[in-house]
Amino acid sequence: MTAHTTVDAAEVAKFEAMAAEWWDPTGKFKPLHQMNPCRLDYITRQIAAEFDRDQSAPEPFAGLRILDIGCGGGLLSEPMARLGATVVGADAAPRNIPVAQIHAEQSGLTIDYRNTTAEALAAAGERFDVVLNMEVVEHVADPLAYLTACHDLLKPGGLMICSTLNRNPKSFMMAIVGAEWVMRWLPKGTHDWQKFITPNELYDLIRKAGLNPLDRKGMVFNPLGWSWSLSDRDLSVNYVTASRREA
Repeated sequence: MTAHTTVDAAEVAKFEAMAAEWWDPTGKFKPLHQMNPCRLDYITRQIAAEFDRDQSAPEPFAGLRILDIGCGGGLLSEPMARLGATVVGADAAPRNIPVAQIHAEQSGLTIDYRNTTAEALAAAGERFDVVLNMEVVEHVADPLAYLTACHDLLKPGGLMICSTLNRNPKSFMMAIVGAEWVMRWLPKGTHDWQKFITPNELYDLIRKAGLNPLDRKGMVFNPLGWSWSLSDRDLSVNYVTASRREA
């Protein structure tokens, strides 16, 4: 029996076309490279707090099994592996996987990369302490079904970190006009503004998927310093959430 999938084939094709550029900090994924320290700051703090881990330890996430869904070239999978976690990186775009595998090997890291979907992993009975679900939900065909699969992939007490883009005029100007049309960091059409999700909509979807929302913060770009920071108040464009599977 084949698991139902929420994968949008057109969305997968967009990222497949850019696969070889994942690790080029000046290429099409430049915005993601710039945002990555901010994302990692949030992710590591949430995991450390949830599982009572000391971030100053050599491998603070040892013993935790982490899924990086929509892993791309491994920009989040590799730091999680360095922190001691057992990492599975999954992506629906086949061409992303060898890129990620080769880079992990060159970095001396052991990461289980798979060309698969959240639904297929859930159907196979895979379970994780943490699911990293970063900048994926705005690209799937059915966000609620996808988030439900992420719920099913978590062990009881497991943590999901989910980031996406707010839907408002500012996000259209920043993520589409700015990033795609003006700066040309991303090919035109990479994002569909109508698929962006407001923070309240995402919290509602997370609850409907059976998860308990714990926290949300904005990830704010400073064009003067070309840097990103976390914000308790400004969720107007990029934002990130944490939620728990209680049982």
